[in-house]
Amino acid sequence: MRNLLKNIGIVLLVFMFIAAISILYSSPQAKPQSVSLSTLVSEINDGKVKEISIDSDNLKITLADGTTQKSTKEKETGFTESLKNYGVDNEKLTPINIDIKGESSTSFWLSNLLPFIIPFILVAAFVWFMFRQAQRGNSQALSFGMSRARMTDPKDKKGRITFANVAGAKEAKEELYEIVEFLKNPKKFLNLGAKIPKGVLLLGSPGTGKTLISKAVAGEANVPFFNISGSEFVEMFVGVGASRVRDLFKQAKRNAPAIVFIDEIDAVGRHRGAGLGGGHDEREQTLNQILVEMDGFDTSTNVIVIAATNRPDVLDPALLRPGRFDRRVVMDLPDIEERLEILKIHSKNKPILKGVNLRVIAQRTSGFSGADLANLLNEAAILAARRSKKTIGMEELAESIEKVILGPERKSRRIDEQEKKIIAYHEAGHALVGATLKNADPVQKVSIISRGHAGGYTLSAPEKDKTLHSRKYFIDELSVLLGGYVSEKITFGDITTGASNDLERATAMARNLVTRYGMSDLGPRTFGHKEELIFLGKDLHEEKNYSEKTAEDIDKQVSQFIENAYQVAKRILTDKKETLDKISSILLERETIEQEEFNALVGIPTKDKAEDEKETQEKTEVRVNLKG
Repeated sequence: MRNLLKNIGIVLLVFMFIAAISILYSSPQAKPQSVSLSTLVSEINDGKVKEISIDSDNLKITLADGTTQKSTKEKETGFTESLKNYGVDNEKLTPINIDIKGESSTSFWLSNLLPFIIPFILVAAFVWFMFRQAQRGNSQALSFGMSRARMTDPKDKKGRITFANVAGAKEAKEELYEIVEFLKNPKKFLNLGAKIPKGVLLLGSPGTGKTLISKAVAGEANVPFFNISGSEFVEMFVGVGASRVRDLFKQAKRNAPAIVFIDEIDAVGRHRGAGLGGGHDEREQTLNQILVEMDGFDTSTNVIVIAATNRPDVLDPALLRPGRFDRRVVMDLPDIEERLEILKIHSKNKPILKGVNLRVIAQRTSGFSGADLANLLNEAAILAARRSKKTIGMEELAESIEKVILGPERKSRRIDEQEKKIIAYHEAGHALVGATLKNADPVQKVSIISRGHAGGYTLSAPEKDKTLHSRKYFIDELSVLLGGYVSEKITFGDITTGASNDLERATAMARNLVTRYGMSDLGPRTFGHKEELIFLGKDLHEEKNYSEKTAEDIDKQVSQFIENAYQVAKRILTDKKETLDKISSILLERETIEQEEFNALVGIPTKDKAEDEKETQEKTEVRVNLKG
């Protein structure tokens, strides 16, 4: 598109240049008064004429007062003869300077040939333009099957990424450092008869840094990095993707040692035989070519293929067998220490206010990926700029966490006073139940400011990262989810649609307790098996591997979990109705309650105070033991 506009602009400029020349030579600079020969003779006889310039049949007359006129002589008669025919006085004609000019060759050619040359030039320019576009189309057709991979040159030191730029992921770095060693010194492995993996498959949730660590491998090894997405292979024409795969590996071998990175490989690497196109559709042809190319590597070819996906379960088994992607590296969500490292890396180029504790932010962002943390710091910087601040403070960072999780504040949303009161009691119910139950996550903040689709929110986060969750934790979390529903019911004697999402999450959690985790009275087994129907895209099909009688028992167990959680939440909120009213009134007054103030309201000691009490208790126990 850019070349097309450029060519059109060139044609227009040429046309404007030619038109300007034509106007310059065809239009006179001044327009003198036109007079007849008889008038000219009268002026000569009166002695008014100073000079006459003759150019072909055109006369330019200059009067004694400096005025210019023009006239035309008779074509078949000489100038002086024409004047005599009109009765000119020869004595008056003698002192007049008569200048006869011959027609110049330039003027002749321009006046006679320019009207024919201009159309010819325009037609020639149009033909040249169309021919250029046809050539460009042919070149595009020839390059249609060429790889569109983007190569990162190892000589580009400015954009180079190394393991120092990747926080956390210690085990993944150790696995991939062998790849770096092989690319740097392949003889070290080949002399021992070792074969380095031809393909490395990076598995992990979106935003965990799969692409980043792949670039870091290329940066550490100082080799070319070819980056392409799996979807870029697939076109509507069968065979194009396979051609692009061949061209990609050809480029990689030419630049060996090199790394080929295929992002979202599940776009072309899905299980074969389940598609609507049979064995001849474009995607399967592309996958076949990838398999062939990876088998075609020999031990002397220093080309490593790294692929990334968050759906390893749908990949074709032939892609995962030894000799292809035979090494798998899992990129997990970062723990608290890794989140702290990630925050430090992304805050290097940002003016963070002195005294900001990034560890507190790391504690509050459990479950955040590296991309989420980068986005958090970026949102905090934008928020600080919006407030005309020079540095990023704790206030901006804390608010950015909520923005990333729930969306921006909607302070302009008008809420009725009664509805606002319902929201306050709803959120207070969640928070009070969560603060009372031992296994629930601690409450970080309670707010009735609307964010996203939520009228209010209770922000809870675990003090430590968890990979395993107990049955007691789920039981308490069910009560917390129903806290808002119960609070509305016991306070107003009615319920609203505000609890719909809570009920949906509680029901899903209770069903998982029964069907997935084996935490119900039905025993240690799972119920149902979910399979993805590949040819229907993302649709899930649950295979029912239990009877109708068992289905009834599952429903009873789910209802029992919900009912027990309801009774627990009801007992807590009924016994602590005064505290519930106090929290709600503060929310109605100030809209937000932070963790320290909330803990003081519900009687939870601060962390430092709790540690002091624990230390005092331990010292007392030691003294008692010593006395005994």
